[in-house]
Amino acid sequence: MSVTAAKGFVASGIACGIKGDGRTDLSLVATSDGRPVPAAAVFTQNQMTAAPVITTRNHLIRAAGHAAAVVLNSGNANAANGRPGLDHAKRTCAGVAAQLGCEGHEVLVCSTGLIGIPLPIDTIEAGIPQLVAERAEGADAGRAAADAILTTDTVRKVSVAQRDTFVVGGMAKGAAMLAPNMATMLAVLTTDAEATPAQLKAALTNALPVSFNALSVDGCTSTNDTVILMASGAAGPVDSFELAAAVAEVCTDLAAQMAGDAEGATKVVKVRVTGAVSDSQAEIAARKVAESQLVKCSWYGKDPYWGRIASELGSAGVSFDPDKVSVRYGPHLVADGGVTIDHDVAAVAAYMENRDLDVTADLGLGRGEALILTNDLTHAYIDENMGTS
Repeated sequence: MSVTAAKGFVASGIACGIKGDGRTDLSLVATSDGRPVPAAAVFTQNQMTAAPVITTRNHLIRAAGHAAAVVLNSGNANAANGRPGLDHAKRTCAGVAAQLGCEGHEVLVCSTGLIGIPLPIDTIEAGIPQLVAERAEGADAGRAAADAILTTDTVRKVSVAQRDTFVVGGMAKGAAMLAPNMATMLAVLTTDAEATPAQLKAALTNALPVSFNALSVDGCTSTNDTVILMASGAAGPVDSFELAAAVAEVCTDLAAQMAGDAEGATKVVKVRVTGAVSDSQAEIAARKVAESQLVKCSWYGKDPYWGRIASELGSAGVSFDPDKVSVRYGPHLVADGGVTIDHDVAAVAAYMENRDLDVTADLGLGRGEALILTNDLTHAYIDENMGTS
C-alpha cells in the first residue's frame, strides 16, 4: 500500500502532460484532512541545488517542521532554471494548497527528470485540481502516486514496515544518477506513529547510512535528491527506537529496489570491505570498488577478476598492505595474501551467473567494515544516457 498504508494519509497520481507520452507524471501525498502534521526531510549535498529542494527546505523552516502535503512531478527536474524555477516551485505548492485549503508553505514539492529545461508550470497548474480531487486512501491510490514519479525506472518502488501498533510506508524513484550524500533520489515516507519533527529527522538520519547512503549506482549525486517523512499521529505514541527501526527497514528495502532497477543492470552487487583500520576507511574502500568502471564491467562480463578489485583498494587512499588482502566471490575465496590461490574455478564461474553477487575484500588490518550496494555497468546504461531524449 506504500504511502497510504499509514492511517491519516491519501494519495493520487495522474497524467497532466509533462512527459507528453500519456504516462502519469504528477503525484500527491497528503494528510486526509489537509491539515499539517510533523514532517522532516533530508536533501542532496550537490551545490547545484534544484528549485524544489530549496523551496521544500524553506517551507519546512517556515512551518516549523510541519507539512500537509507533498506534490511531486516527473519528466522535468526544475533544476538550473534560475529565479523562474523557484517561482514555479512556489506556484506548484500554492496551487495544491488552494485546493486542499492549507497554506502554500505547508506544501512540499519535489521534481525529477531532465535538468536545465524550463518547468511547464501552466501544464502542472492545469492538472492540480484533478490531482487533488482524485486523492484517496488505499493501495490503488498509493500505487498511482508511486507510478507517477518514475522516470527511467522500469518498476514502481514501494515498501511497508508493519508493527503491532503503527506502520511506516514509503515510495521512491531512482534508477541512475545515484550516489546519495545525506539523501537519496526521491522518496516519501509516511507513518501513523505520533512523533515530533525532531524525532522524524533523527529517524531519517539514523536510516541513511544503512540504506540510501550505502547505495551507489554510478557515483553521480543528483541535483534533486530528497527524502521526506511525515507522521499523522493517528496510532498514538510509540517507542522512538522502534520507529527508527521501521523507518530504516523501509529505506533499506527501497534502496535495494533501486539497485535492482538500475539502468541497464544485470547484476546487483553487495561490496563488503572488512579488516580495515576503521569503519570509515572500510566505507571509502568499498565505495571505490563499487564505483569502479573497470570492476563493474568485469561483473557484467561475469568475470571474477579480483585483480581489479585489489587495484581499486590500493588506490582508495586508505591503509593498505598488498600482502594481507583477500577477496571472495560469495563463499569462494579466490585470493589470499595478495595472490591468487587454488579454488574451484567452475564453481566460481557458476556463481558469477547469479543476478545477486556478494563480493568481500578483507584488508587484514583491523576490525573496520562497511557495505556498499551497487550494480554492473552495461551497454544499456550507456544507451540510456547518451542524450536527453
